Amino acid sequence: MTTKEKIEQPELIQRTVKNLVEDVDNLTQEIQELYCQDEIPFVIGWSGGKDSSCVLQLIWNAIAALPVEKRTKTIHVITNDTLVENPIVTAWVNRCIKQMKIAAQKQQMPIIPHITFPEVKDRFWVCLMGKGYPSPRNRFRWCTDRLKIKPADSFIREIIRKSGEIILALGTRKAESSKRAKNMEKHRQWRVRDRLNANPSRPNSLIYLPIEDWTTNEVWMYLMQWENPWGGNNNDLFSMYRGATADNECPMVVDTSTPSCGDSRFGCWVCTMVSKDKSMEAMIQNDEEKEWLQPLLDIRNELEVKSDRHRRDFRRLHGNVQLFERNKDGETSIEPIPGPYTKKWRETWLRKVLEAQVQVRENAPEEFKDISLITPEELSEIRRIWLEEKHEFDDSLPRIYREVTGEVFEDIRVGMDQKLLGGDEWDILEEICSDDEMHLELMAKLLDTERQYYTKYRRVGIYESLEECFNTSSRSKEEAIANAHQTRDLKAASSEGDVEKVKQLTWGSMKFSGSNEK
Repeated sequence: MTTKEKIEQPELIQRTVKNLVEDVDNLTQEIQELYCQDEIPFVIGWSGGKDSSCVLQLIWNAIAALPVEKRTKTIHVITNDTLVENPIVTAWVNRCIKQMKIAAQKQQMPIIPHITFPEVKDRFWVCLMGKGYPSPRNRFRWCTDRLKIKPADSFIREIIRKSGEIILALGTRKAESSKRAKNMEKHRQWRVRDRLNANPSRPNSLIYLPIEDWTTNEVWMYLMQWENPWGGNNNDLFSMYRGATADNECPMVVDTSTPSCGDSRFGCWVCTMVSKDKSMEAMIQNDEEKEWLQPLLDIRNELEVKSDRHRRDFRRLHGNVQLFERNKDGETSIEPIPGPYTKKWRETWLRKVLEAQVQVRENAPEEFKDISLITPEELSEIRRIWLEEKHEFDDSLPRIYREVTGEVFEDIRVGMDQKLLGGDEWDILEEICSDDEMHLELMAKLLDTERQYYTKYRRVGIYESLEECFNTSSRSKEEAIANAHQTRDLKAASSEGDVEKVKQLTWGSMKFSGSNEK
């Protein structure tokens, strides 16, 4: 078999049980030597899945075999909670973290577990409902950096700042997929010794991959035959995977060089980067006690649509129209790049998530009765964005929250309910503007911009802000798109040196501008 074939079909490389035992013994010695040779702390990326659990167990057992006086170097175990993880996995992770803390203290192990979270402004629902980002897709994969890389990277940078260097241990394996194997092979150019790579995206850190050559069967064999050292039950982990019929896990992503999720794995329940959430589907189908997850799967499936242009603004996030060349069924057209979700759809997603939260709390087992699909901090930030950045002073979030939950929304931000403009004023504007959405948007922006500057001691910048309102919202959809086409054509004519066309387009632009002023 060629090297290429081995990479394409890594699961065909099989070893005997004796080989695995020998490998575990060799890895134990290797880990001990790596641990004792200097003062560089270990950081273990642990997601709660089988591969990262295997690495954590290997390192835990290796260090536990050392005399207590040699366990002088801290081992940080970090797991990242995106706050949209599969609830079953989140519950498993939280239980394990508690067990680790107790076991580390009892066994005099220098292991400290940590859970990192994305900043409120970067969280999934804040970006999707608040700012209007469309559900993640290949050309706009905004989630991984905000939800995973930034929180983990922030923690790692802090450890490096204190200690100077780190060794980051990950459960990445070539056998996960051919794509992952190729990615790992590409990064071998930074290898400093067996299973140890320099990290190209993070100076002063080394990446340690102890099970990079293990097959899935070997991972499970080790987890089932070697006792879990922190008191966890690997049979429960196996049952969780078996119930989800998923072999892959969503790894602990620490930077852009870390291979991301595969096609079938545990991970965010809102993930639209895969065609189907096979793990959650299987959980619901295989276990009646997990049918309460169905509302989550329904939202995820509605987020994952091939065409959501009808849900999105014709302008980009900052209000400008950008064009792209679209090729559909062999026909080429120049069209606007769809922007953020419209007000209607941002409110729709909020309502759907709150409804799902109510259903889950009613039907889930006791340990999930207080589950939050969207946190109070996120709701407060979404409300702030709608009010302050999008000038939607009708303040619909508290109303939607009350209609769905039957409860009054208590904002954690002080003074959020002290307003000069509200729903009554919005209703009046809607009546005045009739069905003209752009006119309504412009009037709302102008009024709220004035309101924002009204409370300031100095009103420096108000004219620029008012001008921006006109720049983004004064034209109808048709006029804004026509203007974008004219600007595009003018740039093309200028680059081609077509003087006559430039004159023609410039004159047309002046007439167009004049008609608007009238």
